[in-house]
Amino acid sequence: MIRALPNAIFRLPGALLLLGAVACAPLGPDFVEPDVGWLSQWQPTLYGQVVQDPHGDDISEWWRRFHDPVLNTLVEQARLENPELRIAGLSILESRAVLGIAIGQQYPQLQQINAEGAYVSERTSGGINDGDREFRSAEVAFDVAWEMDFWGRFRRGVESADAAYLASVTNQRDVQVLLAAQVASLYYGYKTTLRRIEIAHENVALQERSLEITRQLFQSGQESELDLQQARTQYLATLATIPSLRLGLTRQRNALCALLRRAPGDLPELDPADGQLPEPGHVALVGELPVNLLLLRPDVRTAAWQAAAQSAQVGVAQADLYPAISLFGTVSWQGNSLDAVGDVTTFAAGPALSWDIFNYGRLRNNVRAQDARLQQALENFQSKVLNAAREVDDAAKRMAETEASQKILDESLVAAERSLVIANRRYREGYSSFQRVLDAQAAAFAQSDLTALNRGEHLAAVIDLYRALGGGWRPATLDDVAPPWLREEMRERTNWGDLLDESVAVPPGHGVVP
Repeated sequence: MIRALPNAIFRLPGALLLLGAVACAPLGPDFVEPDVGWLSQWQPTLYGQVVQDPHGDDISEWWRRFHDPVLNTLVEQARLENPELRIAGLSILESRAVLGIAIGQQYPQLQQINAEGAYVSERTSGGINDGDREFRSAEVAFDVAWEMDFWGRFRRGVESADAAYLASVTNQRDVQVLLAAQVASLYYGYKTTLRRIEIAHENVALQERSLEITRQLFQSGQESELDLQQARTQYLATLATIPSLRLGLTRQRNALCALLRRAPGDLPELDPADGQLPEPGHVALVGELPVNLLLLRPDVRTAAWQAAAQSAQVGVAQADLYPAISLFGTVSWQGNSLDAVGDVTTFAAGPALSWDIFNYGRLRNNVRAQDARLQQALENFQSKVLNAAREVDDAAKRMAETEASQKILDESLVAAERSLVIANRRYREGYSSFQRVLDAQAAAFAQSDLTALNRGEHLAAVIDLYRALGGGWRPATLDDVAPPWLREEMRERTNWGDLLDESVAVPPGHGVVP
């Protein structure tokens, strides 16, 4: 039995390798995307604002339905230059590198060369070997250690890093969605403000003529000073609205500049813009129902992948509770310049086991902490779906109400303009006082401004509904993630190998995350 022991020890590494090859399934839960029970029962009408149409809109580029070349240019420029979108793209490269780290952990974790050399000089006296002596020595060793993935620690690590990588891809899509909505909202906000400034100038011109008439009548003694001061008050009040509107215009333009990675100032793309606002009508979808689109929203997908990544971390933490089984090996050579001592070559190999037994609950509490984080991630996923449904319903209701308001405001504006015509005629004919004219002018100005404001609000609601449905993204290409000039700059700074040439992964749709 004793004689057989060395042979058994010699065969142990091969046995351990075989054991590692048929190791048990990884510890920890296998992630399954949680079911959103209420979603199948939710059948929203969306207040008649969304219709099914086989020839409907492609919501990936929903802004093109407005047929506005200026808006199309702004969105494309933002996709090329926006800092937040570029940061989201670079995070894809970061998570890809982190995935490479996790994959590398599955191979021998220690591959180390140690080299030492020494020069020794001695002087001795009072003995047989009296005199000077010198010699040189050197040692080179190559050490390898490989912890086998018996409990699935490294497989779960790869699973977590892979899910995190896919989460970074869907997060970049979510930034695309938000960016397109921001650009469109600011652009039509800018056009709405232009229209309000036009309305203010039109009314200033009208009220200035009335002021001039009352001034002439007062100077000729035909009117009292009261009419003159009332006309002047209304004229100046209308004139005072223009600076604040111009301030809003500047802020909207500067916000667009920031989205396009430009310093505040002129934006040549806006030069053709005027105060004309489109009438978009209802949102027409092809195929997918709004309920189905909720689970495909990029922020919902990101939450699902983040939960998958955290689920794998539970398995990583559980693996720490069990012994780590490793294979090690070392080859070393020792040599010196002494003739009396020869060179020595050593080879050693064998198994190793380490087990953190007395951890005082640290490892178990880490498992609990990771599981709590998983539950938080699952709750975050459910919250994202709920929030998506709320945003879709809110935007659709906002569309419906602003559309209803627009019909009323349009009729009210027609009435106000007609009232102004009648008031001017009755004043000229002497049947009413000038105060009726002033009141009619104020009402016409207010209704014109409200009509323009509501039309802009309706457009904002349409844009918000497309955003809530998750429209506005396209699969990212490598150039979308980092343009060629930026990749070249990164290559000059760091050796990226082939990572800057690999295409971006396409995450699967909703359901069980593989």
